[in-house]
Amino acid sequence: MTTRVWLDCDTGSDDAVAIMSAALHPDLELVGVSCVNGNVTLDHVVDNTLRVLTHVNVEVPVHRGADRPLVRPDFPVPRRILNPEGSTFHADTLPLADPRFVESEMGAAQAIVSAFMADGGDDIVLVPTGPLTNIALALAIEPGLASRIRRLVLMGGSRGWGNVSGAAEFNIWVDPEAAEAVLSSGIRDVLILPLDATHSAPISLDDCNAYEELGTPAGRAAADLIRHRITGYDEREDGGDAAPVHDALCLAAIVHPEVITEAVDATVHVETRGELTIGATIVDDRPWRTEKPNARFALRADRALFARFLAEAFRR
Repeated sequence: MTTRVWLDCDTGSDDAVAIMSAALHPDLELVGVSCVNGNVTLDHVVDNTLRVLTHVNVEVPVHRGADRPLVRPDFPVPRRILNPEGSTFHADTLPLADPRFVESEMGAAQAIVSAFMADGGDDIVLVPTGPLTNIALALAIEPGLASRIRRLVLMGGSRGWGNVSGAAEFNIWVDPEAAEAVLSSGIRDVLILPLDATHSAPISLDDCNAYEELGTPAGRAAADLIRHRITGYDEREDGGDAAPVHDALCLAAIVHPEVITEAVDATVHVETRGELTIGATIVDDRPWRTEKPNARFALRADRALFARFLAEAFRR
C-alpha cells in the first residue's frame, strides 16, 4: 500500500528532489503541495514547484502560502543582507521548462486544514521541508488539526550547531516562533530530520551519474540539481564529491524507516529570543527531564539506502 503525503516546501534544489521523490516513488502518493517563503521568495517557490511537477508530469494541487514569518517582518537577518548575491545552492528559478500547471486558488493554511480534517485525511503524512509558517497558521485556524495529523516528518534543526549561524539551521531560524508553535502543538508522532542526519548521508557524484543513466526526466534533473549542490559545498566547505540533499531524506524515512540509524526521543524546543542563538533547536534527551518527549530526533542515516531510495523513485 502507498503512503499519502503532503509536502510543505520552500522549493529550491533539495526541495525539488523531494518533490520528485514524493511524486514518483511507487510507495508514495503525493496529494498536495503547499509553498512557503524560504530558500527563495514565495513567487519563485510557487513557480519552481510548478516547474518540478510539470517536468515529471504529475499534477497535484499547489497552494500559495506565507510570504513572511509568523510574527516577524522578515528573517532574523533580512534576506537582502543574509544573501545579497543570492543563495549558493538555490537559484531563484530552477533550470526546468516553464510550468504547464497552475496554482490552486485556495491558500496553503486553509488547504492543509481542509485536507487533514476531511474524511480519511488523518492517514496523510505531513512533510514540511521549509520554514514552518504554513503549518503554524493552519494549527491556529483549526484547533482540532493537531489531533488529525497522525505523523509529521520534518527537515529542520540541528543539535548544537547550524548552517545559517553557529547555533541554528536555516528552516527553523527563518521562523523560530512558528517552529516552536508546531513542536508545542501536541502532534503525537513527530520525526525531525536535522542537519546531523542529513549531513551523515550525502549523495555523491557517482550517485548522480547513476541517476542520469536511468534516462528519465527525474533522473536527469536530479543529477543536475545535486551536482550543483556538490559544487556549492565544495566551494564553501571543501565538500569534495558529495553533498547533503536534506529534504528528500524525509521521504526516504517514510518508505524505509531503517534509513535512520541513530535517533533519540527528546523534548525539542526552539530558541526565539536569544541574541546569538535565535532559531537554535534545544534537544533535551536527559533521563531526568520533566517534560515528556515531543519528537524523535534523528542523528545519523544510512547513506547507501538513501541513495537507493532516490534511484527507486527516479526510475519512473
